[in-house]
Amino acid sequence: MADKKKPKLNIKKAIKRPGALRAKLGAKPGKPIPKAKLNKAAKAPGLLGQQARFAKTLSTFKKGKK
Repeated sequence: MADKKKPKLNIKKAIKRPGALRAKLGAKPGKPIPKAKLNKAAKAPGLLGQQARFAKTLSTFKKGKK
């Protein structure tokens, strides 16, 4: 059997508009978006909800992990 490698996720390509969610939620630049605002936005339909759910997913990733 051939070794099948799992393709790496390219997160940079997945983020289409950096800062768009922050602007919609009214969060200040340089500060983390409050979890309460993020959770409320994640329940919203459409693009806002999609962006908030993706942000919650990204927050679970560990930066600098090998």
